[in-house]
Amino acid sequence: MTIKFGSFDGLCQTAALVVCPLVGSTAGQGVEPTCYSRNVQVGGTLIFQPSTCFVHIVAIIMTAIMIYHVRSKYTAVGRKEIVMFFYMFAVIELLAMFLDSGVIPTASGAYPWFAAVYTGLIAAAYCCLLINGFVGFQFAEDGTPLSLWLLRLSCLAVFGVAFFVAIATFKGFAGFAPTKPLGLWIIYILWPLITVVIYVVLQLILVIRTLDDRWPIGDILFGVAFFTVAQIVLFAFSVTICDAVKHYIDGLFFFTLAMLLSVMMVYKYWDSITKEDLEFSVGSKAAVWELSPKDPLLAGGTPGAVDYEPDDNQSSYQGTASLVGGERGRDYYRPGHAGYPPASNGYENGRY
Repeated sequence: MTIKFGSFDGLCQTAALVVCPLVGSTAGQGVEPTCYSRNVQVGGTLIFQPSTCFVHIVAIIMTAIMIYHVRSKYTAVGRKEIVMFFYMFAVIELLAMFLDSGVIPTASGAYPWFAAVYTGLIAAAYCCLLINGFVGFQFAEDGTPLSLWLLRLSCLAVFGVAFFVAIATFKGFAGFAPTKPLGLWIIYILWPLITVVIYVVLQLILVIRTLDDRWPIGDILFGVAFFTVAQIVLFAFSVTICDAVKHYIDGLFFFTLAMLLSVMMVYKYWDSITKEDLEFSVGSKAAVWELSPKDPLLAGGTPGAVDYEPDDNQSSYQGTASLVGGERGRDYYRPGHAGYPPASNGYENGRY
């Protein structure tokens, strides 16, 4: 495969990308992959990439589980920032499932718009990951309006730019053309690589400089490995795999699976470097509560009674909780009583 900067021809001949039916050196024809996964017919509708669609469904389910666990760590650093990345990934997988499977046909007028939204979301998700790489350095306190709106507006700006470039390239206006998709190539291919490299470098610096534990480096390396394998399998061995298994699956299946595993390692890494403050947590985890020995619930006294410190006149007295001849012992100490011992109860020399 020959990869030419700014051209999708070589890439699309190997991998069945979402944008491939809309770009290419030949105007209006797109680029068809040399070998792609066979389709199945369900209820009169042809479903392309059925195995890849299954991975998309698994990815959505796994992302929902990760979002639940992130949201349950109520006091973890960067919780609100990182959960936005997983929300974006879930929407991307949902769109990819409809676009890869042909549920939205490539010949329909809606396909370029959905493909443009898909491209914009991918660019915004990598922007979100990049900004999350700076959260640990506390340039802006995490969870504050400044941090959250900086993240949201940055992702929205990147989405808007990527969406415009994509739809302008597909439709051929504003100086863009499907035969010269340089801007789309930079957004779709080059931008993800740049953001991942910067994110990985930032996290390695964060772990080495601020953490005593070095185990999170393993999560980073596994994530990088899965991401690298995804790109190599898709752009180098997709046709080889497709021919070897007689068109049942192609490189897109393994690419989607490896990308899911890399995103799971992002969650695993974030979970390993964030600790929850149990004092303020609200969850299913059991909290350890320290009870004071002076707590009236542990003192065995009568609820509502006033607890007084013993003085010299009563230090040797051991009163009982029962009432004999009126009030006795500590039960006597209630508001409205003059003091202890009660003279009317026949108390003399420590005895009744």
